[in-house]
Amino acid sequence: NQAKVLRARSLRWRHVPEAQSQRNIMFFSADHEDGGGSNPFQHLEKSSVLQEARVFNETPINPRKCVHILTKILYLINQGEHLGSIEATEAFFAMTKLFQSNDPTLRRMCYLTIKEMATVAEDVIIVTSSLTKDMTGKEDNYRGPAVRALCKITDSTMLQAIERYMKQAIVDKVPSVSSSALLSSLHLLKTGFDVVKRWVNEAQEAASSDNIMVQYHALGLLYHIRKNDRLAVNKMVTKFSRQGLKSPFAYCMMIRVASKLLEEDANSRDNPLFDFIENCMRNKHEMVVYEAASAIVNLPNCTAKELAPAVSVLQLFCSSPKAALRYAAVRTLNKVAMKHPSAVTACNLDLENLVTDSNRSIATLAITTLLKTGSESSIDRLMKQISSFMSEISDEFKVVVVQAISALCQKYPRKHSVMMNFLFTMLREEGGFEYKRAIVDCIICIIEDNPESKDTGLAHLCEFIEDCEFTVLATRILHLLGREGARTPNPSKYIRFIYNRVILENEEVRAAAVSALAKFGAQNEEIYPSVSILLKRCMMDDDNEVRDRATFYQSVLEQKQKALNSAYILNGLQVSIPGLERALHHYTLEPTEKPFDLKSVPLSMAPISEQKPEMSPAVALKMPEKVASSRQEIFQEQLAAIPELKELGPLFKSSPNPVPLTESETEYYIRCTKHTFAGHIVFQFDCTNTLNDQILENVTVQMEPTEVYEVVCCIPAASLSYNQPGICYTLVALPEEDPTAVSCTFSCTLKFTVKDCDPNTGEADEEGYEDEYVLEDVEVTVADHIQKVLKPNFSAAWEEVGSDFEKEETFALSSMKTLDEAVNNIVNFLGMQPCERSDKVPENKNSHTLYLAGVFRGGHDLLVRARLALMDGVTMQVTARSKNEVPVDVVMASVG
Repeated sequence: NQAKVLRARSLRWRHVPEAQSQRNIMFFSADHEDGGGSNPFQHLEKSSVLQEARVFNETPINPRKCVHILTKILYLINQGEHLGSIEATEAFFAMTKLFQSNDPTLRRMCYLTIKEMATVAEDVIIVTSSLTKDMTGKEDNYRGPAVRALCKITDSTMLQAIERYMKQAIVDKVPSVSSSALLSSLHLLKTGFDVVKRWVNEAQEAASSDNIMVQYHALGLLYHIRKNDRLAVNKMVTKFSRQGLKSPFAYCMMIRVASKLLEEDANSRDNPLFDFIENCMRNKHEMVVYEAASAIVNLPNCTAKELAPAVSVLQLFCSSPKAALRYAAVRTLNKVAMKHPSAVTACNLDLENLVTDSNRSIATLAITTLLKTGSESSIDRLMKQISSFMSEISDEFKVVVVQAISALCQKYPRKHSVMMNFLFTMLREEGGFEYKRAIVDCIICIIEDNPESKDTGLAHLCEFIEDCEFTVLATRILHLLGREGARTPNPSKYIRFIYNRVILENEEVRAAAVSALAKFGAQNEEIYPSVSILLKRCMMDDDNEVRDRATFYQSVLEQKQKALNSAYILNGLQVSIPGLERALHHYTLEPTEKPFDLKSVPLSMAPISEQKPEMSPAVALKMPEKVASSRQEIFQEQLAAIPELKELGPLFKSSPNPVPLTESETEYYIRCTKHTFAGHIVFQFDCTNTLNDQILENVTVQMEPTEVYEVVCCIPAASLSYNQPGICYTLVALPEEDPTAVSCTFSCTLKFTVKDCDPNTGEADEEGYEDEYVLEDVEVTVADHIQKVLKPNFSAAWEEVGSDFEKEETFALSSMKTLDEAVNNIVNFLGMQPCERSDKVPENKNSHTLYLAGVFRGGHDLLVRARLALMDGVTMQVTARSKNEVPVDVVMASVG
């Protein structure tokens, strides 16, 4: 019989008319090309849909048609279409008549529409009786959705009216009803906490349910009711960890709650909660085991011993047949390897097996983890393994690999040649901007950390810019060549690559190439004649910027003065560009015969060229069109707006981080920021009142100096309400008769008028009383008078400043045991910028020279050269230079 049926079907198919068959094929092709059919709601109009909603008033009700119209309304709302209050209310009231129909699909659509329109339509509580009827009815399919819809339209005033129904629903035997009631209660906590917290007994009964989702939702509600009571949460976790849970989801939530409590506890490892998390790693559910291992890994200050069981579990997951488990395990191990690479070493064999995993995300994470944990001898083998699949993974994962290689370079500097060759191979392959930028950043890091790799790295980068499509990378490499290439043993070999950019590239790259050529000419007298010829050719360029740079640099180089070369070519301006623009604009607005003073411009806060680039994952970031104001410029504008402070002149420096003068848990939380001007220091006190039954008025900080500093005035904060920050200032004049007295300690007292107030209404008493609060002392050090500036070429800057005001002294740093410790202490004490990477002490060296640059208050350049020798302690010979005597005396007096 089956054979006959099949034969008949085949005969029928053969006799289909050809034209009809063709039409079917054309229809299929058109449908297929459109991507499987178009969206039927794509061109909906709100007015026509609301017009269609009048069908709801017809009798008898047509369920299929009404469901279709409700779907259109929900689609419009979810697409962001705004429904006016009147039209939404009309549609809502019409929809309520659909409760007369018993069609299950239509009823579910009504529930969805009620929830979506609850916040738009008015008088939605009209459906309360219908929903309550469904909620307590016999149709289980209606009861859960009815509970959720009812809670959506219920506000805090109506909550007590449905409390009885909600309690019954929470302990209902039908899991879907119980879960709906528990989740709705969780949402109602935001508006009716006091009512919902009375449902704790019912929630605890639900937490004993055999259904895994009901138990999970019940625990969630219990936690959110008690989360502000640490002791209650602790008891809850302890109780359920002892009696056990049936839901793996509930276990995962308990693990997260327990780990949060452990993070807040200093002695977390002796806590029974830690034992609970460890025991969860022996659970029969894989998700619970992973959650427990992940929680232990993410605990702060976790030791290798505590990590061991978690790492063992993750190691087992590495060989799981499930790709999700393998991915989770290797991703977590990758995170562990960042802080505890030795703890992951035991997993290296399993990770090496994952390198060939068919899932490329897993393979990439495995190889980057191995790069963090592998030994020096395994690097060559790992590089070969990476090469085999680099072309198959996305740029985002390639960036992750490059980041791992960069970390490995810092760990094993002797292997830089292997990694440099690998990076250069990657650089020649196809790839996007973020990927290429990550590689260039990594090569530059290797060059800076390993001086012996400079020639190889620069050669690779020179070849890359011969065919570089990214302007940003080309200009960055040219800047690097100008800074580093000119100081190599054979600088002339880079000239050809730089001048090729002048001939072949766009105007931005050509301008960068001209600047690089000028730096070669400024540092090498032998190749100056060749550079001069090339710069003269650049004067004929089509672009104004290129011509102007070439003309300017040529005229400076022709003077053959090292000071000019240093000031205008090698080291350049150390000012903030947005600040310079504002200062020049302000200068042009006010006619004056005085020349523009560059010292009035704020200094550049972040020495960009010296900072290590942070290699971020490949995310397309758009650069802002306008440079944002720096932190110091924002302070400058704020202080200039205060009448007592506007005559102080330009702000010289603001302390980088506010210093707390009280503990954050005390009644008043005070932090101090120091703002240094040419002749004054302004102390800014950020104050927060943490008492809700007090309002503070006329708040000031009285300061008593130990040295010859003079307190000029205090600018009070008018009022400090509960948890509302306020700012007061104290102005201090610097001593004119003794300019070397830069260090001072101030004792501080917070003085204010207290007015008691009602914590609920915030209404304060009319009468107040004077009070005060002793704060921690504030110290002013030499670092507050010196601003960091970067001198890319320290030797040129040293010659530029000259030896007119130079002093040299030798000091014994007996408390210092290593050169690294001495270097870090000197840099932090003086607050100056290390130059030419001299803050890094080479390994196995007994002597080192530290170069520091800065600008002293008043705009005076200050350079310090510290020669360090390690014997029994550290001996330091300090040489300081400036164009003014005071900064040199200050440094010598402070160090002494």
